[in-house]
Amino acid sequence: MPHVFPVNKFRSLQTPFYYYDLTLFQETLDKVKKHGLSKGYHVHYAIKANFNFRILELVREAGLGIDCVSGKEIERAIEAGFSPDQIAFAGVGKTDDEIRTGLKYNIFSFNCESLQELEVLNQLAKEAGKMATVSVRLNPNVEAKTHKYITTGLNENKFGINPEMLPQLFEMLPGLDNIKLTGIHFHIGSQIRDLKPFADLCEKVNLVQDRFEQEGVKLAHINVGGGYGINYENPDEEPHPDFESFFGVFEQHLDVREGQQVHFELGRSLVGQCGNLISKVLFVKEGINTNFAVIDAGMTELIRPALYQAAHNVDVLTSEKKPKTYDVVGPICETSDTFRKGIQLPEVKRGDLVAIRSAGAYGEVMSSGFNLREKVKAYYSDEV
Repeated sequence: MPHVFPVNKFRSLQTPFYYYDLTLFQETLDKVKKHGLSKGYHVHYAIKANFNFRILELVREAGLGIDCVSGKEIERAIEAGFSPDQIAFAGVGKTDDEIRTGLKYNIFSFNCESLQELEVLNQLAKEAGKMATVSVRLNPNVEAKTHKYITTGLNENKFGINPEMLPQLFEMLPGLDNIKLTGIHFHIGSQIRDLKPFADLCEKVNLVQDRFEQEGVKLAHINVGGGYGINYENPDEEPHPDFESFFGVFEQHLDVREGQQVHFELGRSLVGQCGNLISKVLFVKEGINTNFAVIDAGMTELIRPALYQAAHNVDVLTSEKKPKTYDVVGPICETSDTFRKGIQLPEVKRGDLVAIRSAGAYGEVMSSGFNLREKVKAYYSDEV
């Protein structure tokens, strides 16, 4: 059934703004707990998807950890009340200061993505008098069947260490006195709807783990990353991803050793559907072949359509008229500032409210001040 928005209350708020349905978010977290945490899996929320404090509060209360890709994200997680032993730190380009931040807090794991990074981390840990706990990110060369910009597990991607370099890794490890290798890490991409790539990943992980054991390296944990997608086309039909099937793939295909932990890094699949970008129609322009609905939200509030050619569902909240065809566009001085082209919507007029759906992930966090736009506010279902 269609999502119900508090439209009358929206009318009194300055648009555009982000609106988070915290009830829906809690329901999503409950499903992760039921199908993931209950099996003993460890789930780290990918804070890059949305670092809003209200979101983080519910994540922490649900018993999830945090996956970070910057030093500031580590500090945000600590500020939000997460324990350092819940924090994993990934990223292909960690600065020395960011590494020092992770060392300062004694985080759960540095997910290292190159042999040189291991050397730098070892040196910085030595200078700090610390022992750094490390997972090595390996590139499994698994096709994720997603947008090329968010594919991360192929040989030509910048992420991870190629398995062909494992002999060099094993040769290096005995000389890294301030590093403790406890796991291996993988991440093949983002917005993956087909579960087969995850099954393929499991097969690669099993082979890699065999290789580590042949070298006498026992792994305390395996981090299989995240990347599970959401239904952007029909968010009301699928408000929560099928976590039972997702975690079931790993339960079926991953060869987990006795006492070994399995870690995940889920972001978009947790927070994507609970967020919406609410906007107002500024003008309606009649074109030759289509009409333009010019709204007051732009690529500065949601860059995904411009960056990834993403198609977010658009709901008109204040019109039940017969449908017309529109290009829904924003006010930014770029032709790429277009949310949807040729979409059928109830006829709109100046002042009508629209909801751009599934904006909870990579919406607010990727907003910008281009055109000197001011950052817009966020509102929550328990306060509106």
